[in-house]
Amino acid sequence: MLKFEDYCGNMKISVILGKASFSGNSDFKRLCSRLESEGHKVEHSDGKTLPDGTDVLMSVGGDGTFLAASKLAYETGTPIVGVNLGHLGFLSENTPDAVAEALSGGHYNIQDRSMLCASVGNDRFLALNEVCVSRGDGPMLGVDVCVDGNALPTYWADGLMVSTPSGSTAYSLSVGGPIVMPSSKVLIIAPVAPHNLNVRPMIVPAESRIELSFQSRDRSLNLSVDNSLRKISADSSVLVEVAQFSLKRVCLDNSNFIKALSEKLFWGEDKRNGHDR
Repeated sequence: MLKFEDYCGNMKISVILGKASFSGNSDFKRLCSRLESEGHKVEHSDGKTLPDGTDVLMSVGGDGTFLAASKLAYETGTPIVGVNLGHLGFLSENTPDAVAEALSGGHYNIQDRSMLCASVGNDRFLALNEVCVSRGDGPMLGVDVCVDGNALPTYWADGLMVSTPSGSTAYSLSVGGPIVMPSSKVLIIAPVAPHNLNVRPMIVPAESRIELSFQSRDRSLNLSVDNSLRKISADSSVLVEVAQFSLKRVCLDNSNFIKALSEKLFWGEDKRNGHDR
């Protein structure tokens, strides 16, 4: 984990906006004004490339914006911070005022977040949250899974995903996957709408090589890599493993994963506990 001292001094901060209208948001404008008044340079990115000399990439919006920006941050090795002007926001959890305070005073550190690499033939795709293969227009999909060469029973389901700890509070959670602390060195294998009730999500070591092949009447299947969807042949095989390098995520000192679960997912809300909203 890197510390503030590794990125001290006046910084060049590149901004990716989830919506063009966010540029006129009063909270965002106040954030930029404070950073610029303290000697930092704030510059907008087109989302495809980063200006030379960028020290920090700032994603402004929700988690969808953060996921899209994370590819660029990963490819360039640039730390990324999320500013929440969207909705739920687990990855992009911070308010503009909190980010201004943290970047100005150095109240943050740089966390490494694992990313996935999905290989389909010669094509490579990167994901921060999850890789998911699902059926097309046909009936149920059979997914044969091998973990480090060891075959699991065939999953008969609408699809199957492999998720990182970062993705455990995203799509994986909605299909019954476990909540995993972001620093955990594991991956989650989770079926989507499984046919058999005795099939459950499985946690495997982060260094596992997960190979997927398919039994399907469809000619093509859906491959979802975070928020990007594409078609692959039903005859394809997909290799999923942790990418060689990690994403550098700016984490504010007052960030707390357990607190975020309570605030954003109302985790444990129960009138008996006096937590009725």
